Amino acid sequence: MSSKRDYYEVLGVDRNSSESEISSAYRKLAIKYHPDSNPGDEAATESFKEAAEAYEILSDSAKRSRYDQFGHAGVNSGGQQFNEVEDIFEAFGGIFGDLFGGGMGGRRGAARGPRRGADLRADLVLDLEEAAAGVDKSISFERNKECGTCDGTGARPGSKREMCRRCGGLGQVAQQMGFVRVQTTCPSCQGSGTSIADPCDDCRGKGFVAGNVTLSVKIPAGIDDEMRVRIPGEGEPSHEGGAPGDCYCFVAVRKHKLFQRDGTHLILKLPITYSQAALGATIEVPTLDGPDRLEVAAGTQSGDVFRLRGRGVPDPRGGRVGDLLVQTVIEVPKKFGKQQRELLQQLADLENVEVTPERKSFLDKIKDYWNAENSDTTAEG
Repeated sequence: MSSKRDYYEVLGVDRNSSESEISSAYRKLAIKYHPDSNPGDEAATESFKEAAEAYEILSDSAKRSRYDQFGHAGVNSGGQQFNEVEDIFEAFGGIFGDLFGGGMGGRRGAARGPRRGADLRADLVLDLEEAAAGVDKSISFERNKECGTCDGTGARPGSKREMCRRCGGLGQVAQQMGFVRVQTTCPSCQGSGTSIADPCDDCRGKGFVAGNVTLSVKIPAGIDDEMRVRIPGEGEPSHEGGAPGDCYCFVAVRKHKLFQRDGTHLILKLPITYSQAALGATIEVPTLDGPDRLEVAAGTQSGDVFRLRGRGVPDPRGGRVGDLLVQTVIEVPKKFGKQQRELLQQLADLENVEVTPERKSFLDKIKDYWNAENSDTTAEG
């Protein structure tokens, strides 16, 4: 009895499925299990090959007919042989053309380029003034560099690298399952095709040693907390001779003593006195660019907001500069001089005679409430 799973079961379709349903099912599995999306996952590679084998049979009407009649025995000798994963794309180019822009289909035996180096992260803390204006900053982080002892070969000086015994110098090893043969990077030599019999003492055969790197990075004006700046080519070097990775500088902005940030706007809570709020005043307010003058209108209430246009933070993507939003907070003094107390007492006496509309409305509500309470009490009695 064959140990292979039923091809219809592999693709998750029933025996009466149409060609389009079979193609659609295969597309989903191919995307899910493709080796490039699952590096180092042997189970995913096996599932990909199994799905490719099932589709190769069921997409061909003659082979499907033989399979439906005789099972795996009817198609054992008719399977197509593939040398690499790219050969599967070559055979099924119509299936993958739309998914991958035709980049894989039609390139039989296309060589994969060497893998690029890994990306690195660096962290930078800025003041709000620096973030708003933009600044050039130095960052330091650890990154591998070529070993100076072995010049990056990984071998002890005076010795040589040898051909990798596992892949025979090809840099790839093949895995066979049924009619599908997939080549992957050799795990022993990492695709170089050579191995080290006598490794370098300093880098232990890696060819790279860790070192500290200091770079200057240009921070754009208006950058915000948790944004990042990409520094191309400053990541880890490639162990396969490919391009280096990138360095990403993640920015954190310190909290400011005066300003809160809301996107490109700044918010300032401005304490004012009762007399300034009542009579109006011209007040000097701080901004990131220096002091500015704000006209506080007579009758200003606590919590009112005034806008100083263009005194906020630039948009780091090139948009307009935000505004400074000044929110007034009326301060009530805790201590008074004798004259201040007398004047405030006079004001209080005056307010008791000529009640302001807002206060009158509030007092009217209190009277209505107590009158209603007294009416209810009388009715109950």
